[in-house]
Amino acid sequence: MVVTRRVLLTAGVAVITAGLVAGAIALVAASRPPVAKAFPDQAAYPPLAAKPTGPGYVGLIEAQWAIRTATATGIPERAVLAYAGAVVRSAEVTPDCGLGWNTLAAIGLVESDHGRHAGSSIGANFQVTPPIFGVILDGGDTANIPDTDGGAIDGNAQYDRAVGPMQIIPRTWASWPSDGNGDGVGDPQNIADAAVAAANYLCNASKGMNTAAGWHAGIAAYNAGDNYLTRIRAAAQRYADESR
Repeated sequence: MVVTRRVLLTAGVAVITAGLVAGAIALVAASRPPVAKAFPDQAAYPPLAAKPTGPGYVGLIEAQWAIRTATATGIPERAVLAYAGAVVRSAEVTPDCGLGWNTLAAIGLVESDHGRHAGSSIGANFQVTPPIFGVILDGGDTANIPDTDGGAIDGNAQYDRAVGPMQIIPRTWASWPSDGNGDGVGDPQNIADAAVAAANYLCNASKGMNTAAGWHAGIAAYNAGDNYLTRIRAAAQRYADESR
């Protein structure tokens, strides 16, 4: 076959045209906003220490993993241990739930900035100080929840209010009293305890946090607001991505 200059030119035009079309397609694709997932990835099961590093579920988590994860995500290390320990406990009692620590972390972020709301911090025993209290649920701009604990947990004997880093209301805490740090005392102002209680609550409400329907059911039971769900989903996915 004799290749003429015309054939070469035609082939060249075809290659250029194909390149321009491919480039245009790439530009259009790049300009599109990312499609939000129906629900976030659930982070991998946290690695366990060869030997427990302390009491409770928090003592079962590999310390170096917790340090790396805290560095990658900006979550306080003790909060990472609390969320991971709660997932270990959840896998024991509700193995079909499929809850990832990153979903608990997203809730902890939105509810209290991982126990750092208004200058609070997490102590060595996982206790949050000063204690964190939500708004009084007196039916004004909130739900109306009359007192259920005599003020013992939330300091108000007329109405309930959410307490602690996971913002658990007293009647919910009464259903899921928990001890995540192994000190024998359950306290919703303790992030290790509160994370276990939150995991119990989510898995009871959902039975399958590793499916879109189950994840939505669990989060909606915690807080039914659309904006809340959107914020939790975004934070949970970000933590999953950053910890890989």
